[in-house]
Amino acid sequence: MPQRSTGSRRGKGQGRGQGRPAPRRPRDQVRRTAFDVLQAVDERDAYANLLLPSLLRERGLSGRDAALATELTYGTLRGRGTYDAVLGMCSDRPVAKIDQPLLNVLRLGTHQLLGTRIPPHAAVGTAVDLARSVAGPGQAKFANAVLRKVSARDLDAWLAIVAPDDETGRLSVVHSHPRWIVNALRDAVGAGEVEALLAADNERPRVTLVARPGRATVAELGGDPAAYSPYAAYLPEGDPAAVPAVAEGRAAVQDEASQLVALALTRAELDGPDGRWLDLCAGPGGKAALLSGLAAERGAHLLACDLQPHRARLVRRAADPAAAVTVVDGTRPAWRPGTFDRVLADVPCTGLGALRRRPEARWRRSPESIAELGPLQRRLLGSALEAVRPGGVVAYVTCSPHLAETRVVVDDVLRGRDDIERLDSPSYLEGVPDLGEGPYAQFWPHRHGTDAMFLALLRRRA
Repeated sequence: MPQRSTGSRRGKGQGRGQGRPAPRRPRDQVRRTAFDVLQAVDERDAYANLLLPSLLRERGLSGRDAALATELTYGTLRGRGTYDAVLGMCSDRPVAKIDQPLLNVLRLGTHQLLGTRIPPHAAVGTAVDLARSVAGPGQAKFANAVLRKVSARDLDAWLAIVAPDDETGRLSVVHSHPRWIVNALRDAVGAGEVEALLAADNERPRVTLVARPGRATVAELGGDPAAYSPYAAYLPEGDPAAVPAVAEGRAAVQDEASQLVALALTRAELDGPDGRWLDLCAGPGGKAALLSGLAAERGAHLLACDLQPHRARLVRRAADPAAAVTVVDGTRPAWRPGTFDRVLADVPCTGLGALRRRPEARWRRSPESIAELGPLQRRLLGSALEAVRPGGVVAYVTCSPHLAETRVVVDDVLRGRDDIERLDSPSYLEGVPDLGEGPYAQFWPHRHGTDAMFLALLRRRA
């Protein structure tokens, strides 16, 4: 269910327009910024977490204005499925027939009405002004009529009307997830926990920082020490960039589970030397930065690779200076088999484990995405197993709990191979509860307050 916000402040210069499209610089920059992000997500597959901060800086929005723009953007993206169901009851046009810009205005207005404490007259009035500026006076009248109907009930009352009777449909509408994702998450976590997981996907994630080994300490981060990672702290409020260690690149924002899967790889026992580490799909560099710092402390050397040059550049900025970074296709490596002692294969995936931070992924992905990514995930894991020497360890990692991206991939690649041993991954994450019975480890937002990261540790037998 979309989360209600305490935001109640109207943006500067709000008020009804004068019948013509707004000038080039809209008076309500807060809502226009949220709308522009929603449009970019739909029109060019933009990532909200990358675009929104740049627009806030460009438009000079800070403090409460920036906080409200952020709430409106992410709240609307998270609640889209719920809001479309409500709009379908309030519009004389099918939602699919509403022009995209106007539909995003209506979603934004519906979130203000049903997901925040903004007064209804302000929510409707600002949405109508926005509709006038992006779609014209006629569409503004339509938006006014629809949103006044929306404002007649609160969220709970609407859910009682629009949620289907079947359980999958109910969960889909109440918690704003596509049906196929509801089914996939139920398969992964079980029917008894799926509703808690769906609800957790709609909660604002806490900001977790990482102190990069050898370059910063947890004490410098200024937050509360994290529950599980010895390098993490939770930032209760404020801009992470205001933390000096973050501004200087010695620390960064990084989910705690993302830290822990990398740490688990470094904790696994090896049979033989421990000097050559590989991050096979390193961009944008969060795990590579952690691994490179630990490698430097141990006298080991990390090679970090990515297929995309721009992602490799991000890795160079994040990683320890001693690490080597290169542009390489991980499925067609340039090194000899058996070169590395430890290998991280953090493979491309649907990102269904990070829906709290990237809510648009639930609307961007489809069952076809699973089928498209599967062959690549298998090739990359196979390449990682070839890259590791006998006695060395591979970590297969995804930011998805979907079974077809996690244990099914590992089981398929290892079928018929007696040279690979599955290690008990939870045992290398001591102190973290409820990761599963093993040999794999699965993090969960509703259990651990982290992304739903999956980890399989695999040793190539000597």
